[in-house]
Amino acid sequence: MTIAATLGINLFGLSGQKIDIEVDISNGLPSYALLGLPDATLSESRDRIRAALLNSRFQWPNRKITVSLSPAWLPKSGAAFDLPIALAILAASEQIDPKLLSDFLFLGELSLEGFIRPIRGVLPMLLAARELGITKAVVPIANSQEAALVSEVESTPVTAIGDLLHFLRTGERLEVQAEIPIDVAVEVADFADISGQSAARWALEVAATGGHHILMIGSPGAGKTMLAERFATILPELTEREAIESAGVNSISRGAINLISKRAPFVAPHHATTIPALVGGGLVIRPGACSLAHNGVLFIDEAPECATGLLDALRQPLESGEIAITRAHGTARFPARFILILAANPCPCGKFAGRGRGCTCTSVQVRRYLGRLSGPLLDRIDIRIRVEPPTRIELAGREPGEDSASIRERVSQARARAATRFAGLGFSLNSQIPSSALRERFQPERNALTHLHELLDKEEISARGFHRIVRVAWSIADLRCLDRPGKAEIENAIELRMGFTGGE
Repeated sequence: MTIAATLGINLFGLSGQKIDIEVDISNGLPSYALLGLPDATLSESRDRIRAALLNSRFQWPNRKITVSLSPAWLPKSGAAFDLPIALAILAASEQIDPKLLSDFLFLGELSLEGFIRPIRGVLPMLLAARELGITKAVVPIANSQEAALVSEVESTPVTAIGDLLHFLRTGERLEVQAEIPIDVAVEVADFADISGQSAARWALEVAATGGHHILMIGSPGAGKTMLAERFATILPELTEREAIESAGVNSISRGAINLISKRAPFVAPHHATTIPALVGGGLVIRPGACSLAHNGVLFIDEAPECATGLLDALRQPLESGEIAITRAHGTARFPARFILILAANPCPCGKFAGRGRGCTCTSVQVRRYLGRLSGPLLDRIDIRIRVEPPTRIELAGREPGEDSASIRERVSQARARAATRFAGLGFSLNSQIPSSALRERFQPERNALTHLHELLDKEEISARGFHRIVRVAWSIADLRCLDRPGKAEIENAIELRMGFTGGE
């Protein structure tokens, strides 16, 4: 036999496409041709595969080798095709029985010694394989715990080509840990560490309840970063589905997963980061910080210092909950449903707060500095608050503040109320209520909207702002165990949205 075939998976975003790998060995001058739009990593696979086979005591065919990756029009990337190509070469050169390769999906990068190295994206690859009806796969042993998350696909971990062929011939598998452990690390940061800040604490509790985005303005040292870093500790644990979603994104970005966390992720990119690093992209498309924060928190400190257009790149995922990266050959989609926390100083020198005694900035400089946060972006921020420095009495107090566990319990109960109310509607958080549903099924009490309508008539809020205030009011009502928001909840929501600016 001179032709053999195996299966592989090509990822584009989190979506996977089955790739048929065919190898033909024919007479002619010794050569190696790789067809099917391979990237640089794949184009370099020839020398890796050749060295791996020779060092595993197999023969490299001294003939014309043609490798076809089908469908030919789809660009292929990554070193995960090393293993299936190597096995197809062995089958086509009659060094192994081609029947051994049937029905298996093979994933793995080869070392020069013939060992099978871990790869990125095993979890989403196997999830795609499950959808394609593939039930058996071979994965690197370093990816075995990650592969175990997809129980519908029987995954066999291997360490080297020799071990793999022994399994294919005898059915004997390596004994490895079948389940991936759960992260049970103890939280170091806690809300009990924060002195005072009762208004900011309440705003963050409301934000956690409904999944609302928040902007904190305050002088340096007031506690903005400290509050933001502890915000994830008051979010409920992720569900199993959410944990696997987050693990899939991490698998593509960071490689093999040996620990799955049910804690909400907290991602804090530097304000000097680039747009591809924030939203995803690159020559080989990878998820950005906003996708790594999926189901958790994206915190950007010193927000006005970000490059022009950086924060505005978040406007699409803030609305849709996903990021779409379009290239000539298609669109890669990554989940990006997160709670955005922005922190900023009130002016370039940072002292335009309280009585503003130490501030040296002109009014023009202050407006220009905060003007770096665009109006369309701010319109998508549900809560905007001033964070004032704690008083000396608060700093001197010995009584610790309320801890994260207590706040998290209230948030969980409030979210449970919302989930019951939204049962069967396809969403579970107040921030996700469609505008039409706010007008029809989830209206506040009638007398509660009078002031809100006045602000809308005066153009002090936009239509989007109107709906976002009502959503925040629902979160406040859930925390107060009310059936629907009343006048007090609407006024509190207006204060939380307009407390910093006094208007939109």
